[in-house]
Amino acid sequence: MRHEVRFSGFGGQGIILSAVILGRAAALYDDKHVVQTQVYGPEARGGASMSAVIIDDEPILYPKVRDPDTYVIMSQQGFEKYGSNPRKDAVMLLDSDLVHDRPSCPWVGIAATGVAKKELGREIVANIIMLGALSSATPVISGKALEKAILDSVPKGTEELNLKAMKRGQELGSAGGSS
Repeated sequence: MRHEVRFSGFGGQGIILSAVILGRAAALYDDKHVVQTQVYGPEARGGASMSAVIIDDEPILYPKVRDPDTYVIMSQQGFEKYGSNPRKDAVMLLDSDLVHDRPSCPWVGIAATGVAKKELGREIVANIIMLGALSSATPVISGKALEKAILDSVPKGTEELNLKAMKRGQELGSAGGSS
């Protein structure tokens, strides 16, 4: 089954890392074909960034996401630039702390930034919370594959924090979100 996933937020939120982790999880641990691409503005931090992943059972012949079925949006600017016109049957996960508009497709609000700050003490893991929510709220990736890819991708010494973030995101995604 094919999934086209678009991540968006601002520079510094780990938008590109999120897509890399998702791609790694699908390719290495869920045995899928994967293509990952990214776009970011001239600003290293603060400007809108976007990353996309195609996951398929079959080889991928064209590497650009044309019609995302899944969105992970972590900033208002990212929503306005990359998520404001989704197809009607897409699913959108929004960081409800930072995205104020609501899409025309089904969506789940995940208070990722607030949970990362208040419960885990590190805002930097909000993207991992969103990945955890993605694994429990959609059929895009298995939780087991995601966990392995996170452990492969995060800096040494942060594994426990990142796994807590992923598991908290899975809880929020399973519960239909939290604001």
